[in-house]
Amino acid sequence: MELTTFYNSEIFKWILLPALIFMARLCDVTLDTVRIIYVSRGMKFLAPLIGFFEILIWLLAISQIINNMSNISYYIAYAGGFAMGNFIGIYIEERMAIGTVIIRIITQKEATDLINFLKSDGYGVIFVDAFGAHGCVKIVFTIVKRKNVEKVLAIIRKFNPLAFFTIEDVRSAREGVFPQTRKRGSHV
Repeated sequence: MELTTFYNSEIFKWILLPALIFMARLCDVTLDTVRIIYVSRGMKFLAPLIGFFEILIWLLAISQIINNMSNISYYIAYAGGFAMGNFIGIYIEERMAIGTVIIRIITQKEATDLINFLKSDGYGVIFVDAFGAHGCVKIVFTIVKRKNVEKVLAIIRKFNPLAFFTIEDVRSAREGVFPQTRKRGSHV
């Protein structure tokens, strides 16, 4: 089959090109999500590089739609790639777990055991006594690596399943207390 005949075939127009548009959109939206993470974390050299490839891929995908505006399958592929790219981007962001977060815990229950356990596990902890809508509370702050969030939340739930907590991204932190991590191959 000649190349021009293949490009004009129904299989190429209705299956292969929509699949390529879908994949291109999936890639560019996934890259967009990762780029935004790097921008928010202040990684000023990696973010523009990713942005370059993101836009290059987007231009290739959108040019196919502009050149073939009468084919509805291109629109569906473009939208589907966008949706799946968001899903994949969020999944990758969760797996990357770059950066640090602050966990703010507010509890009416005595928090001494929780505080002591977090400290013994190597986490830096700051706590204050406060007064909330329903009386005296303890506010506990700890800054943790994002990869350790689930572990800390499990600790909080163990000591006080009804504690209110919030988690916020920290753009930068310095001189903090973080649990020691062993390097591969080191024996302690």
